[in-house]
Amino acid sequence: MTALTIEDKNIQSLTGKIVVLTGGSSGIGLATTQLLLKLGASVVSGDINPPPVEHDRLSFIKTNVTQWSDLVALFDHAKERHGRIDHALANAGVSGRADYLEDKFDETSSIQRFRIADYTTAKHGVLGFMRGMVPNLERSGVPLRINALAPGWTETGMVPKGVIEAAGQATQSPDVVARSVALLMADEAYQGKLIYSNQGKYWEIEDAMLKTVVDIMGANDDAVMDKVMKMAAQHGPSGGSLPGSSN
Repeated sequence: MTALTIEDKNIQSLTGKIVVLTGGSSGIGLATTQLLLKLGASVVSGDINPPPVEHDRLSFIKTNVTQWSDLVALFDHAKERHGRIDHALANAGVSGRADYLEDKFDETSSIQRFRIADYTTAKHGVLGFMRGMVPNLERSGVPLRINALAPGWTETGMVPKGVIEAAGQATQSPDVVARSVALLMADEAYQGKLIYSNQGKYWEIEDAMLKTVVDIMGANDDAVMDKVMKMAAQHGPSGGSLPGSSN
């Protein structure tokens, strides 16, 4: 892991930028909103509830992130109001809701979700999405960057601070996470990175993890994937037999 220090000068370039974010009315989203406004950026916030702050560079659109039409409306509003969008933060959390191990069914006959598994699966999904999108963006030439965050125990509304500390874990302010968001937006060298924050300290951990994979495999995973995909396209079900196979 690479330790990071985030100084004000590292994020000052966000002045004048247009940022769309979700979950901006509390927790990490609110802390990020306030930091961005302080830096001189304009923020378009989508949330179920309105933010507890007002600012002439802050606009709010009621948004349910599970509804595609709401997300389209959020980004359309930002484009209409500001003419462009420079950065987006997909920030929304869900706590555990049920137990996969219980043999219970609701009115739609679906087994209920495990209270931690759904949260953990979503986290893995975010990381997998980022890893999958990076090579696609780079090869397509689309001028977009994608990065991810891995905050440690943070003081948000999902789990009360007292409960976390009673379990023997220290917490960090959402302001800590907000600064890692700002860094990923401000520094254009960041692409496909994962910043872990814990008790006010930061590390970039994706490069170290991927290096370990390459060391174990003895080959570049992207190169292997490219070769497999090209062969599949040439010799797949409609393109003939694969090398070494027989009909």
